[in-house]
Formats: sequence, structure tokens, C-alpha cells
Amino acid sequence: MAVPKRKMSRSNTRARRSQWKTTAVTLVTCPNRACGEQKLPHTACANCGQYDGRQVLAV
Repeated sequence: MAVPKRKMSRSNTRARRSQWKTTAVTLVTCPNRACGEQKLPHTACANCGQYDGRQVLAV
């Protein structure tokens, strides 16, 4: 198993951790004109139950 030869300095550790970023959730509007709610892309709408113009969930 690989073991580091030397302790990683605080500045190097913090520089590496500075790249850990969170991104905002991507939301799209439901294409159903009666609904129009925000939803995750490529998922069925939780409000109206439609996906790709078809009713897939009983709401």
C-alpha cells in the first residue's frame, strides 16, 4: 500500500481542497403548459407526472 514519504504541508492541503466546489442544482421548467414547475432534467415531473409529453406517474 502506498504511504506518503512526507507530511503534506498545510498550504498544499488547502490548495488541493480549494478545488472542492459544489454546484447549484440544474432545474428546467416542465414542458406541460398547465404545470410549468421547476424540475430536474431527464426526470418525470413530480407535480403533473409527465415525462417527454406522456403521463408516466399517477398524480
